[in-house]
This record gives sequence, structure tokens and C-alpha cells, in this order.
Amino acid sequence: MSIRLRLTLLYSAILALTLIIFGVALYSIQSQGTLRLLKLDMVENSQRMVEALLRTDPIDFQKDLNRYAPPPPKKFNEFSGEQAFQDLREREIVRVLDANGNLIASPAGREEDALPLSDKGLAALQAKQERWEEGLFLEKEMLIYNRPVVKGGEIAYIVQIAHPLTERNRTLASLATTLGGAGIITILIAFGVGWVLSGITLRPIQRITKTAQTIGHERDFARRVNYIGPQDEIGRLANTFNQMLSRLQDAYQKVEHSLEMQRNFVADVSHELRTPLTTLRGNLGLLRRKPAAEMQDDILLDMVDESDRLIRLVNNLLLLARADAGRSLAKETLNLSPVIEESVRQVRQLDGGRSIQLSVADNCSILGDRDAFKQVMLILLDNALKHSKGEINVSAACAGAHVQIRVQDHGEGIPTETLTHIFDRFYRGEESTITPGFGLGLPIAKTLVESMEGEIEIESEIGSGSVVNISFIRQ
Repeated sequence: MSIRLRLTLLYSAILALTLIIFGVALYSIQSQGTLRLLKLDMVENSQRMVEALLRTDPIDFQKDLNRYAPPPPKKFNEFSGEQAFQDLREREIVRVLDANGNLIASPAGREEDALPLSDKGLAALQAKQERWEEGLFLEKEMLIYNRPVVKGGEIAYIVQIAHPLTERNRTLASLATTLGGAGIITILIAFGVGWVLSGITLRPIQRITKTAQTIGHERDFARRVNYIGPQDEIGRLANTFNQMLSRLQDAYQKVEHSLEMQRNFVADVSHELRTPLTTLRGNLGLLRRKPAAEMQDDILLDMVDESDRLIRLVNNLLLLARADAGRSLAKETLNLSPVIEESVRQVRQLDGGRSIQLSVADNCSILGDRDAFKQVMLILLDNALKHSKGEINVSAACAGAHVQIRVQDHGEGIPTETLTHIFDRFYRGEESTITPGFGLGLPIAKTLVESMEGEIEIESEIGSGSVVNISFIRQ
């Protein structure tokens, strides 16, 4: 069962319950109200009859009471000369009984005019109590009011006043039919209106569902839910869904980019490994031919160089893999001054003729790994030695909440088209054939710097050299 149908049924059920409660209350009020008014009217009419009976004393009445059998009923105009009996019409259905419940007076003076009276009712009347009863008279349902007439401390008469309930019952039946019919029509109309309104209300959810299905089939994370309306629960759902799609799109693009980089990485590694392996295989083939001793020495020297090259490549790849995985990097307070000085000292030993100017503040500390930071400095200094001939400047200073490290060379500079790919793995630019290396130094440096929550960038100008800027959060 859909949410739309459940909501519509819930609206209709609530309305139906409300209408039932209202109808029952209205029916009960009407029923009790008409019955109360009817009883008040009958009690008022009975009072006039009681007052007339108290003034009535027929001549032969006592004689008739002494008979073994009760006398036949008399007509009202023969029973009493009171005006109340003379003007009485049958529409008021009045009967006069003796203390034993025998009919002694009616409009037509017939025994078949007697109204129903139960034994319990007669006992209550003889105990001088009023009695309300319902019964059939002339095949009509009657409300009968029985009232004792006490004269001289004894019950002289019993007055019965009856009123047909046909009209009241017909009115109540008509009211029940009207309420039932109107309620059913109202519920049907409410069901239709609720169905339409719930459809309008749930339309954004349907759009979300269709969008999700489309995205699942087409893998198009750029699609969004078009919602125009108030920022209610559905509006917030649509916005949340769109935000989720944005995050999924970013994640999907990152995964696609990672897969593309992985494919390129594997291809580049294969290419880099192929050259030394091919060289080694060729040299082994030459050795199998048993060349001269001098040629063997050259072959072995070449094989050692290629083996060293393979070892450096594998070590760089392992270092890069560890940096990508975020492993083996300690998080401790690191004073940069001694690490930078140590790195510069080691690089000076590689090329004693180069001038490296050093300017490092003493109070610059970051949160990072000492070995990783030293590896970054060695990579940058090694690149500066390879790509320039002049002086190299290294500086480190504190600037507010950050530590700025600067490595500057005065080489030929880096072209703009090369600068945009400078941190790509295995990218070496046009001078790759004359400069040794694998194109992994700067990508490793960038990965290590970012692992320590730092930033690295390179500025270069053709003919003026390049500057590498590193920024860390100061501790």
C-alpha cells in the first residue's frame, strides 16, 4: 500500500470518526430533547385532568364501585360535567381508571379503548408513584404517562395520557438517514480531495524516486531534484538529497580520477621498469657470449648502474605508496631549524662548489614527522642542484600562525605548460632525456607535505629561476 493511499485513508478515517461522533451526539440530543418536550406537554395536560377529576363526584359512582364486576366505561361527557372533559379530543388519548386499573371513562366509552398498563406499573401507581411506559395501541407505539389521583389520602382515580411516538420516530429516522447519507457523501468527497492533495504533496518525493532511479541506471550524478516550494519536511528532504548527490558526484569523480591515475601510474611504472630491465637482459646476453675482460667490466658496471636505478625507483615507489596510505608519519612537535641545516649540509657534500645560502629562524616549529620533512627538503634541494647552475637560497620564517619555507634557485625556469603538470607522477618535461630521475621527487614531496597538513606550490619565470614555497601550521 502506497504512502499516498495510506494518508488518504487516514484522512478519511479521521473524518468518518468525527462525523460519527457528531452524528451520534446530534441524534442523541434531538432524541432526548423531543422526548423531554413531549413529557413536559403530557405532564401539563395531566395536571388539568387531575384537577377536573378532583372536582368530579358522579351520583352512581360509589354504587358502581360496590358491584362485583367493574362497571362498563362511560363517555367523558357522561362521566363528568367538567369543561376539561367536555372539550377533550381523542388526539390527546386520555383514559381514566379506577384504583384497580379498570377503565371507567374514555371518549367513546368502550372497553377496547383501554391503554396498556403493566403489573409493575399498576403496583407503582397503587404506591402513589407516577409511571412512564411504552406500549402498542391501535398498532401504534405509544408513550404512556400514568398518574395516580389521590383524594382524601386514598387513590380515587388513575389518569393515563398517551401520545403516539410515530411522528417522533419518523423524524428521528429521517434525521439518521440524512446524517448517514450526508456523512457518506462527505467522506467520499474528502477521500477524493485527500487523494488529490496527497498526490500534490508527495509529488516531490516521486521526483526524488525517479531521479534516484535515473541516476542508478545512467550513473549521472550531475542530476538534481528540481523542488519549488516551502522549506518543510519535503523541502528539506529534497535539499538533503541534492546535497547527498553532490557528495556522491565528488566521490565518484575522485574515484574515477583515482582509477585513471592508477592506470596511468601502472603504465608509467611499467615504462620506467622496462628500460633498466631491458638493459640488464641485454647485458646478460652479452655475458653469455663471454666477451673480452675489458668489455666484461663495462658490462658489469652498466648492470650495477641499472640495478641501482631499479633500487632507487622501487624505493621511491614504496615511499610514495606509504605517503598515499598515510602510514609511518609521526605527529610530533618538530623544530625546523636543525632539520633544514642538516639537509643543507648533506646536499653541500654532493656539490661542494655550489653556494647554498641559508636563513632559518630559531623558533619555527610544526606538527609533523622529522624523516618525512627531511625527505621533502632533500628532494627540493636535489632538484635545485639538477636544474640550476647558480646560487641556491633556503629560508624559513614564522608569519603569524604559519611557517613559511622557501627554496629558490636561479636556473632557466619552468615553462608554463610544464608548471601545470609539475606534481604529476613520472612527468619530467622536455629535458627528461638530459636530466636523470624518474619524475617522482616532486609528487612525493607534495604527498608528504599534505600528509603533514601543509601546502606546497612552485613559482617560476623563464630566465630567472624557480621558487618552491611550503606553508605549515605553526606550533
